[in-house]
Amino acid sequence: MKVKCVICDGINDIADFSALAKKLRNRPIHTYMCEECSDRILIKTEARLSTGQFHFIKGPINEEKEF
Repeated sequence: MKVKCVICDGINDIADFSALAKKLRNRPIHTYMCEECSDRILIKTEARLSTGQFHFIKGPINEEKEF
């Protein structure tokens, strides 16, 4: 299966029956990112985390209210 990276627009081949290929086929909202771009983002994120200025912001908590 040919896939295109969303960041660098590089075209890569992945196995047709891999879990990633199945996820990309069945759920079009999922996107593919090549190893190069994934590693680059990981390194930059770790650098931001090490500064102490970076905080993960959690989304709103959905609590079901009882009536």
